[in-house]
Amino acid sequence: MTKPLFILGLIAPLFAAPALARDPVLSPPIDCTLGDTCYIQSYVDTDPGPGAADFTCGTLSYDGHKGTDFALPAVVDLWNGVNVLASAPGTVTGTRDGMEDFPQGLEGAPDITGKECGNGVVVDHGDGWVTQYCHMMNGSIAVKEGDRVSSATVLGQVGLSGLTQFPHVHLSVRHNGKIVDPFNPTGTVACGPDAIMSGTLWDRDMVYQAGGLLDVGIDTKVPEYEAIKAGTAGATALTAQSPALVVYGFAYGSRAGDVLRLSIFGPEGEVISQDAELDRSQAQLFRAVGKRNPGSWPMGGYSATVQMLRDGTVIDQRETRFQIAP
Repeated sequence: MTKPLFILGLIAPLFAAPALARDPVLSPPIDCTLGDTCYIQSYVDTDPGPGAADFTCGTLSYDGHKGTDFALPAVVDLWNGVNVLASAPGTVTGTRDGMEDFPQGLEGAPDITGKECGNGVVVDHGDGWVTQYCHMMNGSIAVKEGDRVSSATVLGQVGLSGLTQFPHVHLSVRHNGKIVDPFNPTGTVACGPDAIMSGTLWDRDMVYQAGGLLDVGIDTKVPEYEAIKAGTAGATALTAQSPALVVYGFAYGSRAGDVLRLSIFGPEGEVISQDAELDRSQAQLFRAVGKRNPGSWPMGGYSATVQMLRDGTVIDQRETRFQIAP
């Protein structure tokens, strides 16, 4: 479950290594490549007070968040059908299906009171361990109560049901009814690399990325934010007479003081390059800069680059190339 809001380099690479002799051992609950076709938007909130912090004392959480959100970069990605997988062997003890895929916060959103998880599945792994999978696609639930599952079993597909504004699967892990952070199962109060020294519940190294870029694109005007989040923004064709060239960057996990550096280069060199300083932490955001047509754009190949900088260091960068035709 989420609150309303939205790879190359890392500030400090943190690898969450598997814990030894810990039950259960979990695999990621989504069939994707982390850092490429999916990313982690939010972690379990480790701050016991009114604030929020992820397991590294970073900002990728919000107050009271009780799981890990494995997200897709854009809404359009979920229509390709991304499978949700059981994270460990067990028995299905509950399911829900039939809820509409409709982001909360938009006009016409359904009432999800008491059903914030949306379409989902609960799996019992024995010895008091339970996992829950939320926000799955309407009509996609592929298991029923009593089914035995393995870590390769498809439970359903990533969706937009329940209390969410972006496509993801929310994984909650509980032991004897208590929430457990799979990145920090001991609950040790530590920050940075020390936060994972005692191990995790994962069956593999999991890279922690403290914010980054989800998309970069080119348009002839500043796109609507909803179109950027949907993955439908961007010009399909550009000519020498296009009224403007605008580069936009879609990012997540920003902190106050971060900078998005947006640039366009063409056959004759730099078209525009500008830094947009970010004044607060945000789960998702976008920035755009552009230049009006000076009379005629030079024809040929162009590139648009967006860099995300933190404390003067590039933590992520994405590029797109395009052509200006007659």
